[in-house]
Amino acid sequence: MNIRESELPGIGRKFELMTDNDDKVVVVIHDDGRREVYHYDDDDLEESISGVTFTDSEARQLASIIGGMTYKPKAVETIEVAFDDLVIEWYKLGPSAPIVGKTIGEIGIRQHYNINIIGIIRKDHTKQLNPGVDSVFNSGDTLVISGERADLKRANNELFLKERG
Repeated sequence: MNIRESELPGIGRKFELMTDNDDKVVVVIHDDGRREVYHYDDDDLEESISGVTFTDSEARQLASIIGGMTYKPKAVETIEVAFDDLVIEWYKLGPSAPIVGKTIGEIGIRQHYNINIIGIIRKDHTKQLNPGVDSVFNSGDTLVISGERADLKRANNELFLKERG
């Protein structure tokens, strides 16, 4: 997701979000605590097709729901479970991720990044558990990876990100 933040003098702050599915959402946080959320037309990203206004309290309740504080879905794209320094994370590969079309062996994930691919969930929901070095990464794959937080962060920045900048 790409997020742009700007100041609205005398009003508050504006956040423009462009999701991985190319949906545009704008959130305006007013200085008095109100939040306005606008969803834009897929064909005309300048045309708002719906909007909702929340009080500060309502916005915080909605944030806790969206953030998974009240219910965690069974299948999530990014989740982490920490065991001391060991972390397990899920990464979804976009079409321009640097590793798309390459194999685990080509990249040398274990040797160069000190992380392990536990599984690959394909776009068609098929699963590959404990994939071998000849497993190819595809756009839309969700990777289940274990390692230390610093190693996962480096791998995310160098291998999994869809686009930089």
